[in-house]
Amino acid sequence: MTLYLSGRLICSDAKQAEIVRAHLPEHIRLTHLEPGCQSFQVTQTDDPLVWMVEEAFTDRAAFEAHQACTRVSDWGHATTDIPREYEIRED
Repeated sequence: MTLYLSGRLICSDAKQAEIVRAHLPEHIRLTHLEPGCQSFQVTQTDDPLVWMVEEAFTDRAAFEAHQACTRVSDWGHATTDIPREYEIRED
């Protein structure tokens, strides 16, 4: 069953937005290499402090492995204080 995540990454100020811009390309590159990643897109919106996030993983196990990698990554450490609003569904 494919797991989908969609939501937003919401920076509180320009400093947090710069952290996202600095770390995002490598986070995207590494995520695309993970087993079970079907798609992974993080796109800045018209609001310079908000990014849309769309992810798809082959199953919950692949998604949970991604989450575990993210927590210990440079991205995870650098963005830990930036709020996220996500919805997860499985089809």
